[in-house]
Amino acid sequence: MADGYKPPFTITEEITNLVIEIGELTGAITLKEKMSTNLILRRENRIRSIHSSLAIEQNTLTMEQVSDVINGKRVLGPPQDIREVQNAYEAYEMLTMLNPYSGEDLLRAHNIMMTDLVKESGIFRSKGVGVYNGSELIHAGTPPQYVPDLVSELFAWLKDSSLHPLIKSCIFHYEFEFIHPFADGNGRIGRLWHTLILSKWKEFFLWLPIETLIKERQENYYKALNAANTKGESTIFVHFMLCVIRDTLKELVTDNLENSMEGTNETNEVRVVFLLLENGKLSAKRLAAEIGISERQVERIVKGLRASGKIQRIGANKGGYWQVNQQEG
Repeated sequence: MADGYKPPFTITEEITNLVIEIGELTGAITLKEKMSTNLILRRENRIRSIHSSLAIEQNTLTMEQVSDVINGKRVLGPPQDIREVQNAYEAYEMLTMLNPYSGEDLLRAHNIMMTDLVKESGIFRSKGVGVYNGSELIHAGTPPQYVPDLVSELFAWLKDSSLHPLIKSCIFHYEFEFIHPFADGNGRIGRLWHTLILSKWKEFFLWLPIETLIKERQENYYKALNAANTKGESTIFVHFMLCVIRDTLKELVTDNLENSMEGTNETNEVRVVFLLLENGKLSAKRLAAEIGISERQVERIVKGLRASGKIQRIGANKGGYWQVNQQEG
């Protein structure tokens, strides 16, 4: 087996340049120290990652509902969707205890992720499986009798390969989805493992919401997987995922610059409050444009203002508005 197994892949000039660019971006980010001390930011990004990864799998809960579930609050929603959030949070919380080269840990993570959701949680599937777009079969997973050996070969390659971790993590992600080793949960486990592999290179990847950008580019994510299937190698998918990682890091660098150029969070909070006083129906996107900061920064500010009782939501997420509560004294 493992002495000669190599997933088909071609290193291109574009991929090489992306790896270099990402390396430079990681050097420009003091995120490791920031994430290790800012527990609130870590938790927000973890919630964002879980919401996005599950939304890709058709989970209907909103970001706020996901946050409430994780915080132990009662949420009105489909029981399965709530269970998916609970399981995913537990799986992500144990990431630091998982060995990216261990097949046993993979099964352990799947068991946690899919408990009470599928019968075959924590074990490789016993039947054939296909990925469908409506009634059209997009991809047929590896026949079940070959799954254990192929997964073992993939882990052996991952451990022994001298390729850069950025490239290895993307190749593993593709090959894992191609094998489709589980009856369900392959997408969320594949993205979880991608994060785990990257975190062994740079620890701050534990807290980056890469899944958010994948969700924003969900159609292209599946197109990249399908194009790689057609091509018979992972190169197209690797390029796509490296672009996602690069763009995630670029946004973080931009956020850091905005924080230093646009004043303190307190100043931006005041701007948000004044704008909402004028028009409580302003979206996060509109607020970001008015203030000159990122939409993600606005979302964090709004969440903080809401938690402190300075603003409250009146009506539904769609069609409602923000009410600014007047502070006495």
